[in-house]
Amino acid sequence: MNSITKRILSWRLPLTFLATLLASMPVSATVNIFTCEPEWAALAEQVGGDQVTTFSATTARQDPHFIQARPSLIAKVRKSDLIICSGADLEIGWLPLLLRKSGNRKIQVGTPGYLMATDYVRLLGRPSRVDRSQGDLHAAGNPHVHTDPRNMTLIAKAITDRLSELDPAHAAVFQLNFEHFSKSWKASLKQWKERARPLRDMPIAVLRNNWPYLVSWLKLRQVVTLEEKPGVPPTSSNMAKVLTRVQQQPVKAVIYAANQPSRAAEWLAGKADIPIVELPYTVGGNDTAVDLFSLYTSTIDLLLEVNQ
Repeated sequence: MNSITKRILSWRLPLTFLATLLASMPVSATVNIFTCEPEWAALAEQVGGDQVTTFSATTARQDPHFIQARPSLIAKVRKSDLIICSGADLEIGWLPLLLRKSGNRKIQVGTPGYLMATDYVRLLGRPSRVDRSQGDLHAAGNPHVHTDPRNMTLIAKAITDRLSELDPAHAAVFQLNFEHFSKSWKASLKQWKERARPLRDMPIAVLRNNWPYLVSWLKLRQVVTLEEKPGVPPTSSNMAKVLTRVQQQPVKAVIYAANQPSRAAEWLAGKADIPIVELPYTVGGNDTAVDLFSLYTSTIDLLLEVNQ
């Protein structure tokens, strides 16, 4: 046996031992998070960092009211430790079925693995009466709370607390991540407020009444809604009434979300000779809204462009 062979054999034991040692070391577990909408996946990543994996059941181009409980989504829910959705019945048509079909006890209603964002903020637009004839009304109030970024700090804190409960070993990490996010978010809120100052009292028409939180935040003036009943496409007679209203009380733009059909908004914009604005609504809604911070920056920029 030559000297080179002896050296190789002498190294083999330590290397084998090292490989065995590394393989036996515990791997840092992550919390698997299933979210119903992209904004909650993005927010959970801000708080959870490397300790979480996220999945969004919808994209920015999908209306979260109308999603099918596909087998692939059931499989995702089955493997999840935490579910984060908007709540307030936004996902009433498909989320309960996913929960039931998954058989996952960790994420059922009332468990630490079940979190609805609307439980942690004040809801606007709660109707005094709800029945089928009124369209897609939400009895608890309007669920589109993320369109006001001031709500996101409250929801981020709720996610932080819930992650700390589910994974106490990383509670300090989650808290530190939240503090960093909260500080950056506070600075951004100040910048957005200053940049959006010219938008105060800007008159707008909206396709669907899913913007009350945005209107409240930016102090816009919503003159008219194209859909007479939420979620029900406007009829020709209703559109005629809307056109008359806009002619009597001019607006600066017709607003609709990236996940909504544009036909009715385009019709009104053409008839009234006013701009039409597709807002991203959530993360990924356009090429510039790539994260939570750019989502609101893009929204303000698009409104400023037509507020001449």
